[in-house]
Amino acid sequence: MLLKVNAPLDPGFMPMAVVFRDFQAAVKAAGGQKLVVGLERNDGLTSVFSFEVFEDGTGHDEENHEFVERIVKTLLWTRGGYKIIIAGSDVIADKIKADYSVGGYRDFDREFMSGVYETPFEVVSVPLDKAPESKEAASPVGRHLDGCRIGFDAGGSDRKVSSVVEGEATYSEEVVWFPKLQSDPQYHYDGIMEAMKTAASKMPRVDAIGVSTAGVVVGNRIMTSSLFLKVKNENPEAFEKVVKNIYTDIAKELGDVPIEVANDGDVTALAGAMDLGDNNVLGVAMGTSEAGGYVDGSGNITGWLNELAFVPADYNKDAMVDEWSGDYGCGVKYFSQDSVIKLAPRAGIKLDESASPAEKLKVVQKLMAEGDERARKIYETIGVYFGYAVAYYALFYDIKHVLLMGRVSSGEGGNILLANARRALSEEFPELAEKITIHLPDESSRRVGQSIAAASLPNIR
Repeated sequence: MLLKVNAPLDPGFMPMAVVFRDFQAAVKAAGGQKLVVGLERNDGLTSVFSFEVFEDGTGHDEENHEFVERIVKTLLWTRGGYKIIIAGSDVIADKIKADYSVGGYRDFDREFMSGVYETPFEVVSVPLDKAPESKEAASPVGRHLDGCRIGFDAGGSDRKVSSVVEGEATYSEEVVWFPKLQSDPQYHYDGIMEAMKTAASKMPRVDAIGVSTAGVVVGNRIMTSSLFLKVKNENPEAFEKVVKNIYTDIAKELGDVPIEVANDGDVTALAGAMDLGDNNVLGVAMGTSEAGGYVDGSGNITGWLNELAFVPADYNKDAMVDEWSGDYGCGVKYFSQDSVIKLAPRAGIKLDESASPAEKLKVVQKLMAEGDERARKIYETIGVYFGYAVAYYALFYDIKHVLLMGRVSSGEGGNILLANARRALSEEFPELAEKITIHLPDESSRRVGQSIAAASLPNIR
């Protein structure tokens, strides 16, 4: 594969955007057939994506399968769903069905989605004339700044809460806590309640509560979240009884206050949209993992999963495997501290194996601050990765702005990353570079904006 911008430390990198472009060109030259993939999720909502594949039985069946499997994986983790509908090819559908069977190639994804939507997972094949139709329901949440509101942001190392009166944060606090280490749901309940009551005490009344939280949220319920992972693993009954409805139950206890709970990535994108005064914003945070959020052209949150950590970034089957999902080439190994750690030995930097991932990242960041050329190569490589990833994300999101965030993007390394992302996008996909701007917002403005954005989620009128 010939790229216009190469990843300095990863000569085998095969960006998904280029694979998609080349595959579609090859199919067009050979004469292909249309394939429609539908993803059905809660309330019958359905996302649809169509593209061309080689005709069945022309010697390209395995090539079709390998390509479609990556697209289905992408759709599953950007949109979410418990039913995959393949229209236009029984041959491809049967292979995807085998991938997502119990014990199959994509068993992790099947089980995860089944748990999120509390529905058995399935793959079905239908004729092209019975292809599913799009049914989306983006929620016009956020940007409501009237009244007295609480904005709560649940993070893995601290929790933030703000009192927001007529759009102004009149009080904010950050409290260190350790939710990922606690299997007792009472720890979580008490911590959240304490934060809510503190914010409430700073205002004459509480008209609404907005919550920004890590994890998958469906109908204000926590379906899964790293913050509550110990509860879910060690006390699953308590997770079902206490955690899933923890925020709505607290709102009821505070006087049945209107509440809106959203994924923290979506709230970050909403905060960015409010700050930019524009829409079509994709937020990507490179930290412990890769987090994503999206605000559409109407300024709405879509209800999609936006779990970009599991979205393929590299088509190369020899790419590093994610330990959790067992899959190769996924975003978590390209846009998180894992990527820095992965690339360090290739750059000639030896890291202490006994150090934590966060400590290893700090070592590289320190070298970068000292002007180390080896560290620079790491950030140049991640930047190239990201420029190509933005082009791939643009196939599935209508994007005008990309907000680049997270600890990996901090310091001088972030500037190098940004410059190389912009270069890769502009040289390989100039038509996209004219439309999409990649931003690196400063940390301080983002913190205040996040609390106000969270508080603005519910509509109290």
